[in-house]
Amino acid sequence: MQKLTIAIDGPAGSGKSSVARRVAAMMGYLYLDSGAMYRALALKALQRQVALENESRLAELAKETHIELKPPNPQQEAAGAKNCVFLDGADVTQEIRTGEVAQAASRLATIARVRQVLVAEQQRAGAGGGIVMEGRDIGTVVFPKAELKVFLDASPEVRAERRWKEHQEKGERITLPEVFDEVIERDKRDRERKVSPLVRAADAVLVDNTAMGIEETARLVAMLAGEREKEITSVGRAT
Repeated sequence: MQKLTIAIDGPAGSGKSSVARRVAAMMGYLYLDSGAMYRALALKALQRQVALENESRLAELAKETHIELKPPNPQQEAAGAKNCVFLDGADVTQEIRTGEVAQAASRLATIARVRQVLVAEQQRAGAGGGIVMEGRDIGTVVFPKAELKVFLDASPEVRAERRWKEHQEKGERITLPEVFDEVIERDKRDRERKVSPLVRAADAVLVDNTAMGIEETARLVAMLAGEREKEITSVGRAT
């Protein structure tokens, strides 16, 4: 059967990363965390003390930066790593998972010239199919011709609770109301940004997982993917 390009989009806390990684494992596909690329560049900008308002310098930084995503080894996967992220050859898988880097990455994602560079990298990485990629504009900008597009969503309250639990697991002291405010602010920024705003692609399947766990959501997406594979294969045979 033809291997698909599966695009999963959705707001913060909708479970995109966990679901995409599980779907990839179920189907024997490669999982690519698009947000990790923005986080890696954000980490470099913070390390170089480049102002997040300096769009021209950030665009230059993106062009001179090499970011590579690799599958985690069994030990790293057991520790929760989704992809191993290499920034200019250095493993920054853990360093990019701080709140400060996440907020900086969200701001970088609003800069058109930065997105242009990283979208080209994402398209190169996903050429040929057999991949699951998640983000906020994968089905609308990065892979508009993806064979399967899914838009994950959940209530703001549930998404905030998921993010809060992630902070707790990392030992980060932050209250649930603070995380809720952070989620609402992130939603507003993602949906209102001028460059590649978070929107559901017209042909994306909406999956509301407010009352669903990661495994249940992933099985649903994998089922949709299996049906799409069969559909494409049957059309190919008919022609």
